Amino acid sequence: MCIGTPMRLLAREGLSARCADAAGRVETVDLSLVPEAADGDHLLVFQGAARRLMDAEEARLVAAALEGVAALMAGTADAAVIDAAFADLAHREPALPPHLAAAFAAGRKEA
Repeated sequence: MCIGTPMRLLAREGLSARCADAAGRVETVDLSLVPEAADGDHLLVFQGAARRLMDAEEARLVAAALEGVAALMAGTADAAVIDAAFADLAHREPALPPHLAAAFAAGRKEA
């Protein structure tokens, strides 16, 4: 399984760039899939390649979620850590996709 890491583009050279993650770790990233990326942009990076541009808020949310998962795996997460890591999900009701919401409203049960 691949997990995308949000990174900030520090400096580019052609289709390669030096990027840093939230912890300050720097690596060289391939920009072939996002050639429009510029210095300061946030990128979602999988296995050394930038997959897409992100805005600063999305990058922050993904980094927080990854920190929360790491805390859970280490056994150090409490309710406050979980709420902070998944702030965009913690206190909302889940929503069904439109096709399932319509089926539910019509009284059908999907197998």
